[in-house]
Amino acid sequence: MGLHHDDLPGEVLALLRKGAVIPAHPLALDANRAFDPARQRALTRYYVDAGAGGLAVGVHTTQFAIRDIGLYEPVLKAAAEDAAAWTERPLVMIAGVAGQTEQAVAEAKIAHSHGYHAVLVSMGALRGQSPEELIAHCSAVAREMPIIGFYMQSAVGGIDLNAGFWREFSNIDNAVAIKMAPFNRYKTLDVMKGVVAAGAESRITLYTGNDDHIVADLLTPFDIPRDGGMVRLRIRGGLLGHWSVWTRKAVELLERIHTVVDGGADLPLDLASLDARVTDCNAAFFDVANNFSGCIAGCHEVLRRQHLLETIHCLDPAEGLSVGQAEEIDRVYAVHSDLADDDFIADNLERWLA
Repeated sequence: MGLHHDDLPGEVLALLRKGAVIPAHPLALDANRAFDPARQRALTRYYVDAGAGGLAVGVHTTQFAIRDIGLYEPVLKAAAEDAAAWTERPLVMIAGVAGQTEQAVAEAKIAHSHGYHAVLVSMGALRGQSPEELIAHCSAVAREMPIIGFYMQSAVGGIDLNAGFWREFSNIDNAVAIKMAPFNRYKTLDVMKGVVAAGAESRITLYTGNDDHIVADLLTPFDIPRDGGMVRLRIRGGLLGHWSVWTRKAVELLERIHTVVDGGADLPLDLASLDARVTDCNAAFFDVANNFSGCIAGCHEVLRRQHLLETIHCLDPAEGLSVGQAEEIDRVYAVHSDLADDDFIADNLERWLA
């Protein structure tokens, strides 16, 4: 028997709808590139104590290759158990599912068995399939779990999906949210046009994964035409690899944005000005200069500098920092030090590692 969004705990669904900081959980590896459960647990505890509203596990930042070495279920299980043991407050637990339909459905069943609330559907493996086949895939997964759509940027394997696709996706009964990460304004608007065309704006919550525009996404009112009028959409939260680092400051940022947006106050320009600064940091972490090849290692490097991770190892020995990336991280640390949360981590690290 699958899980329907109507069966989710009310406080979890309310948290998802309000909009939350949902870090994409990295994978802690030791010096031998083996899974490091103690460091993984410390990361989970860090995100919980930083005030994250949920965790996304088994997603791009966790490395898709965990599936090839039998780590998918152990990593999902660890995050669910570690978070539940550390806090009693509700968290939105999201698992990434990937591969062809049979694999994605099997992964959704695993996520359900470990108490996850929704699955983020990565469709990179379905490249070349028709929009109808992609919707059939999403619908099959949705029979098992509430689903979150994922518009992934093409630089890391995403598929171009038009407004018509997102309209059909939004009509899937068990679809609860969409993570928009095409890193492209036109494509981001295509998602919104699809949601509005389906009349699903009250049922589908929009999350940003556009690391080049995090703050602007969260601050902007998006007016989308329908039936001679306008439907105003808001992007309520972020499900982001970028938010796997400096997470405490991300939580403070989203709280500040919600206060302005929900209170109807005028937009302070100093808040809007953070868009460029956060994007500058992201350029270093995500290795934009080298077409994102060091995006996971860059996040690992920040966490290593903060002593949360022991190494920056990825499962693929060839994957690491690009030439010049460490210097870029040095630069953003120097000029955007107020956006870092090193002090918060230093105060708590011993407890998280215990």
